[in-house]
Amino acid sequence: MTLDVVRDAAPEVLAHREGLDVPVRWVHSSEVYEGAHFLDGGELMVTDGQMLVGVSGPDLRLYVRELVHRGAVGLAVEVGRSLPRMPEEMVEEAAAVRLPLVALRRMVPFVRVTEAANRAIVTRGLTERAVHVDSADHAASLLADLAESRALNQPEVDARAALSDFHPGPGARLVGVSLTGGPRTVTRALALLGAEGRCNALHAMFPGDVLALLALPAARHGVARDAVRAVQEAFAATAEPGTTVAVGHAVPADGGWLRWSDTVRTARTTLELALTVPAPEPVPGDLPQVTSSRALALERELTRGGVDANRDRLARLVQQTLGPLLEWEAAHPSDLVRTLEVHLRHGCSPTRTASLLHIGRQSLYQRLERIELLLGLETGDPDLLGELLAATCAHRVVRGSRPALRALRTVA
Repeated sequence: MTLDVVRDAAPEVLAHREGLDVPVRWVHSSEVYEGAHFLDGGELMVTDGQMLVGVSGPDLRLYVRELVHRGAVGLAVEVGRSLPRMPEEMVEEAAAVRLPLVALRRMVPFVRVTEAANRAIVTRGLTERAVHVDSADHAASLLADLAESRALNQPEVDARAALSDFHPGPGARLVGVSLTGGPRTVTRALALLGAEGRCNALHAMFPGDVLALLALPAARHGVARDAVRAVQEAFAATAEPGTTVAVGHAVPADGGWLRWSDTVRTARTTLELALTVPAPEPVPGDLPQVTSSRALALERELTRGGVDANRDRLARLVQQTLGPLLEWEAAHPSDLVRTLEVHLRHGCSPTRTASLLHIGRQSLYQRLERIELLLGLETGDPDLLGELLAATCAHRVVRGSRPALRALRTVA
């Protein structure tokens, strides 16, 4: 009754005012006469009253008794739109069975009522349990639940985020990050990102990685920015050499907790791949390795369910597509498979490929000619790009993977 959205509905208590002090476990909205069957106990039922129009007096009394039987602690009914007035039978029965009955005299969207009330309920419960818990512990707990995709609900996530001092602004984009090293890496990157606008994060250290959920402010002056690229650049500029950073995809802050969970889980899966599968272009030792879920999108799809579970299938793909190249490399020292993958990944640009492989363009042309001769095809054929790129990536996954970092085992 104290929430603003409830006061906006002009509530009037018609029966058993004494019961208003009973704690409400949840607020449930239902527009069906049998709504009591959906209750588990401790709920406040809210309805627009449409299903009560034309119902007989005895059935109205039965409706109230069934709510009490199912453990409801109150009933709020919108009066004046579908239901012209509160039926006397309901008022009398509610008083008799000691069920608080409230008439809502002004129309308010019930979704606003339920969201506000349930958020307050969750916040109250969490606050009562959090007397001696600081925001860092709340952040670790929430990130763990998001990473494991445990059953949550949006009011709970919002409340726990607030207790962790995590307040994404309107229009903010969230990006999950998983990295080796310490939490200070996140703090430094956050400071760099914050120079462009208010930015905050949830972050905590776990066995094997540091996990973070960054909130980047909405675009200013109508100019959108690539949130994933911005996060990558911030970590590339601030992370220490030897650190591996994996960035998830960007999701809207108001997109729901499942989207939050998805970017965190994807970041962790991407880090596992970055640590177990060699990159197509090795990173110099004096730089951090910063990658993203979109950069390793093909690797993630090929290994969905784990590298070991897909090893035989990927080996068959490699043999069927690249068999002649593998036979040549077994007999002649060369780097043809890697050359082909780098060339395909960079749009078949000779200049870019030669630069990344640290060879001259003439040497590259000789390698490409040898590849096409052995495979009997043109590497620039658009119909073949997908198959060739998948096979070269699969070869790197199968032949180059190191033992998995078991502590991070989270497969999206």
